Amino acid sequence: MSLALEVATGAVRGGTSILFAALGETVSERAGVINLGTEGSMLCGALAAFAIGAETGSTWVGVGAAAVAGGALAALHAYLVLRRGANQLANGLVVLFLGLGLTSLFGGDYIQADVDLLRPWAVPGLSSIPWVGDVLFRHDPLTYLSYLAVPACWWLLFRSRWGLLVRGAGERVEVLDTYGHPARRWQFGAVVAGGMLAGLGGGQGAGASTRA
Repeated sequence: MSLALEVATGAVRGGTSILFAALGETVSERAGVINLGTEGSMLCGALAAFAIGAETGSTWVGVGAAAVAGGALAALHAYLVLRRGANQLANGLVVLFLGLGLTSLFGGDYIQADVDLLRPWAVPGLSSIPWVGDVLFRHDPLTYLSYLAVPACWWLLFRSRWGLLVRGAGERVEVLDTYGHPARRWQFGAVVAGGMLAGLGGGQGAGASTRA
């Protein structure tokens, strides 16, 4: 395998976790809440995926735990910002450091654990395409999901009623409240959804690291 091919393949594999986190932050910011703790959600997702996957022996239980862990940390951020009036930027940094602390505290027991997460799956036919097949179609299922997640996120935000309400929560709070849609509720849901996406990114990153 040439150096260029290795770099391109590694960029897709490693960039997937960042893509999920970026989509999550996009959803959160469209609702008017900046979450600098997104990396903390990724870290918690990575730990949850690795630890739960190791304890249960199930890859997909671990992936589900990653989303839950990322969403839980984001929910804390949403609560403190939306309910307690904390500064978004300062609180995001606090949540980030909380994620760092939690993963350092509880992740030590799994440093030497041998866990095989998210095995690569070659897409029949497409994976045999020269160069392109190796770069795009010899990855784990979450990488393939990310290919669909980008257009799906765009459609949800700009072509669905859900997206209209989320964007309204970030741009026209008084309008949503007037029409009986509590803006804070939509903001809270968007932040949690963003954290779950970041947690998935962390879980995918944990799975990729076990194959590196």
